[in-house]
Amino acid sequence: MGKRIRAQRKGSSPRYRVSSHKFPGANRMPRANGIVGEVSDLIHSPVHSAPLAKIDLPDGESTLVVATEGLSIGTKVAIGDNVSLRPGNITSIGNIPEGTAINNLELRPGDGGKIARSAGNSCYVEARIGDKVRIRMPSGSLKELSINCRATIGVLAGHGRDEMPLRTAGAAYYKAKARGKLFPHVSGVAMNPVDHPHGGGNHQAVHGPNSVARGTPPGAKVGIIAPRRTGRGRGKKI
Repeated sequence: MGKRIRAQRKGSSPRYRVSSHKFPGANRMPRANGIVGEVSDLIHSPVHSAPLAKIDLPDGESTLVVATEGLSIGTKVAIGDNVSLRPGNITSIGNIPEGTAINNLELRPGDGGKIARSAGNSCYVEARIGDKVRIRMPSGSLKELSINCRATIGVLAGHGRDEMPLRTAGAAYYKAKARGKLFPHVSGVAMNPVDHPHGGGNHQAVHGPNSVARGTPPGAKVGIIAPRRTGRGRGKKI
C-alpha cells in the first residue's frame, strides 16, 4: 500500500495554504464610467508580481488595480470612454488606437481584467474588425475581443523582476511560500514506487502512458489529466 501522494496532501494540509494577510486585495478595475480617480498609495503585494495601485474614487470608495509604469501617488486616473492616452487610464479597447500597449485586459466586458496582469507585461491593439478588436497577446498570438472589453493603457510596472537570479535556496523557498507552493519541488519520476505512480525503475522515466481519466482515484491522478486526444500529432505538411 502506497503513501498519500503530494497531490492528495495539498488538499487537506494547512502547509499549502496561502496566509490571508499576504493578500492586500483583489485586482479589479472599477465599473464606473466617466469619472476621475486619484492614486493614493502604491502597495507591495507578495502574491502579485506587479505592485498594486490604490485608486480613490469620487464617491468615497477605493479600488485596487495593478500599477502601470508612470503612475505615482497623486496621479489622476480617468475611467470611461472619453479619456486621453495616458498610462493608467482605463477605457474600452474600441476607443484605443492601433499599436497602443495595454494591460489588465478583459476577456469579457465587465470581468475586471484577465490578461497581461504580471509585471512588465502588455498586449497591443492590432486592428478593429467590425464590432471586434484584434489584440496581440503577450504570447504573440492574436485574439479578437469585443469592443466593449476594457483595458488599462500602458505597460505594467515591475519590468525586469526576473533579471536578478534567486541567489539562495531560501529566496526560492520564500518566493514559493508566498504563493502557496512547495519548494523544493521533486518530480514524480525521481521518487520511489511507494511515493508516486511515476516512481521507480532503472532510470527516471514514466513507464507506460501518463494519461489518466477524469474520474481516476486521487492516489493515481497524476500526469496528463483527461486529455482531449492522445498519440502522436499529425502536423500539416508544407
